[in-house]
Amino acid sequence: MEGEIAVDDPRADDVRALLERHLVFAGEHSPPEDVHALDVDALVDPSITFVSCRLDGELLGVGALKDHGDGHGELKSMHTAAGARGRGVGGAIVVHLVGLARARGLTRLSLETGTPEAFAPARSLYARHGFVECGPFADYQPSGYSTFLTLDLEAVTR
Repeated sequence: MEGEIAVDDPRADDVRALLERHLVFAGEHSPPEDVHALDVDALVDPSITFVSCRLDGELLGVGALKDHGDGHGELKSMHTAAGARGRGVGGAIVVHLVGLARARGLTRLSLETGTPEAFAPARSLYARHGFVECGPFADYQPSGYSTFLTLDLEAVTR
């Protein structure tokens, strides 16, 4: 994958536009109560590290790591720009965020994603990186529109 992943400001204009597309996508495939994507205001919370992948200044994708405390982190707001899909951007962001979680001493990394077919590429991406199904965590509730995945950072090789 070409590009550089670094901490970014979710309030940047191009990032806002991509995050809006992310929210629209989630809303097209899940009822409002089952859309758990964060908006820009939520992504500036101190418990969240927001990153982007850029190539020559062009925004290719975004993702975030939320620290829940007690060694547990969560991947949030993963989204790749339509024109950058199939180029390894999402996988590179996952690897970056997993590395960041390890560097911070987290022992478990979880996420929520959708169950409808439109989310199949995301579920496949996470499975390729070792995430396995788990029950709801943090404040999530069971839902037919959500699946929950986790990665034991102490059990997998670095």
